[in-house]
Amino acid sequence: MDLNCNKLTTIEGKNINFRIVEENDAEFILSLRTDPALNKNISAVENDVVKQRNWIRSRKNSQEWYFIIENKVNKPVGTIRIYDVIEDSFCWGSWIILPEERMSSSFESAILLYEYAFFTLGFSQSHFDVRKNNKSVINFHLKMGSFITKEDHENFHFTFKKEGYISRRKDHFALIDKIARRACFKTGSNS
Repeated sequence: MDLNCNKLTTIEGKNINFRIVEENDAEFILSLRTDPALNKNISAVENDVVKQRNWIRSRKNSQEWYFIIENKVNKPVGTIRIYDVIEDSFCWGSWIILPEERMSSSFESAILLYEYAFFTLGFSQSHFDVRKNNKSVINFHLKMGSFITKEDHENFHFTFKKEGYISRRKDHFALIDKIARRACFKTGSNS
């Protein structure tokens, strides 16, 4: 596996793109992570731009990929991250998307991340945890084919195998196309 995230510039999707987080993204990231409507189910952070920039800098040469999710006009709409690499498994999280962008970006951001992790980086599975009170995200992962491997007082711990992803891959792409058509219809675009 080539796990050098420093070579990466952009990952392009149909409706969104990922780009590696830079230090100048600290304010946007903090605006998401400190928003009470968005941070109920993620780890707390201090609202300090200098600390956030330092944290981003400290991750630059690690086996971690922290992405800004952008729409097709390069407007940041969220974040998503691959981290905690254990052999052929990766964890993902820091998945925060602006409320007005969730319908068009949530599903595709998860699929884009899995595509990159499974087929570019070569991982064979993902492991992650979801807070027990985050019902919509738990349901999303179960519908994707993830399974709960254990639980603690606060979280369900999941595993998602590459084979499970592949078995539904065609359906995932069809849904992304459907979301794109809906977005074009709502904006009046005919592209």
